[in-house]
Amino acid sequence: MTRALIPLLLVGTLLAGCATTTLEPAYHRPTAPVPAAWPTGPAYPPAADTPPLADWRTVFVDPKLRGVIEQALADNRGLRVAVLQIEAARAQYHVQRAALLPTVKASAGVNTGRDYIGPSVPGAPAYANATDYSASLGVTSYELDLFGKIRSQTKQSLEQYLATDQARRTTQITLVAEVASDYLTLAADQSQLQVSQQTVTSDAANLDLAQRMLDGGIGSQLNVSSARTTLEQARASVAQYTTQVAQDRNLLDLDVGSPVGPDALPTGIDDPATRLAAVPVALNSSVLLRRPDVLEAEHTLRAANANIGAARAAFFPSISLTGSGGSTSASLSSLFAGGTGVWSFGPTITLPIFDGGVNRGNLAYARAEDKIDIAQYEQAIQTAFREVADALASHGTIAERLRAQRAAADAAADSLRLTRALFAQGSDSYLDVLTAQETLYGAQQSLISTQLTASTNVITLYKVLGGALSDRDGATAAGADAARSPASQEQRATR
Repeated sequence: MTRALIPLLLVGTLLAGCATTTLEPAYHRPTAPVPAAWPTGPAYPPAADTPPLADWRTVFVDPKLRGVIEQALADNRGLRVAVLQIEAARAQYHVQRAALLPTVKASAGVNTGRDYIGPSVPGAPAYANATDYSASLGVTSYELDLFGKIRSQTKQSLEQYLATDQARRTTQITLVAEVASDYLTLAADQSQLQVSQQTVTSDAANLDLAQRMLDGGIGSQLNVSSARTTLEQARASVAQYTTQVAQDRNLLDLDVGSPVGPDALPTGIDDPATRLAAVPVALNSSVLLRRPDVLEAEHTLRAANANIGAARAAFFPSISLTGSGGSTSASLSSLFAGGTGVWSFGPTITLPIFDGGVNRGNLAYARAEDKIDIAQYEQAIQTAFREVADALASHGTIAERLRAQRAAADAAADSLRLTRALFAQGSDSYLDVLTAQETLYGAQQSLISTQLTASTNVITLYKVLGGALSDRDGATAAGADAARSPASQEQRATR
């Protein structure tokens, strides 16, 4: 049975091996439409060529924060969806890749019926029961990829899978950054709540002092009213930040994907868990080409390039092979006996002559999609450059802002202390004490906000520079191009 099918398979395999991808345009990565160097000026830090970030744990160094991030990587539903989308894209690639090989199917059957045979002699029955047994091995509609259409479609599916993989990495980097940002925001709001509570305690003491002075005949009702107004404003701030802290915890639990234990939460912006290490910044903008979102855009562009090859191949003839070989017999015992072999071979060639412009339309559409993807790839690089430039502009001045804000808070605390002393001696009015108290409160709030900005800037740099090398499966700058070679891509997709 198989002897008749062997020549068919050999012919199909040899012809399929002659397929080429010459109809697919040669891919050339578009030139990055951004400067090679980062912006310079008073707002930017000095350029320094530093090694890339190896792992996100080298930035988020505290065990408590690391534990929360690892919990998010395990439980976040958005990341789970991204991982499952990779599985779906890989399955689609395998389905498309299977079209490159013939599908061989075996079948066996029995057919029983009653047929009219006509009387052979007068008085003989005109009908007879007949049973046929058959077994066969066949190939059904195997298209020879002589002009590379199926190979181009397979490459397009591969690039779409790789784009989905890069989207997952983008999701992971974004998740790490969001969880860390939520964690630090919670810490900052807890510090704001603590400052508001301290201010309530201080304002309550001021109100008590003003009331006692009024009762003693050395104060005024204006001082009491002013002290009560300041106290109620501080109490309103306590209520506001109490709500904000609760909402921060809800958001953190949502992004993590499961409740975060109380022991893992920060106590304030000065908690050791909020301390982050510096993120190394590459000397030039070539690092942007390794950002997962940029790689995703490039894989999408490569898929569009492959689609042009498939659209071009549609103008050429297609050849399909259909054949089978097997045995058929009227009895099961003689099914594989000599002389029962049957076979069939039916090649079909289809030549497009008139399709109303469908093939031309598909080719024009593929070329337009390619141009769109080129523009989107270039825009992705431009957006990435702007994000890094903005983060560097903030990074270059944040240390000075933090120093100045600390000095302002210290000066405001000294001013309140001196104003209270002068008021106790009768040298200053009570309004000066309230003003100094409000100034200190505002300076403390600004200091906390600046501390949050400094930490958030580190997180932003981690994100906009493309995360850590471990987020990209250990691909280094030198190995990034090799990882995108067709052989390497297929090995990754078929794992």
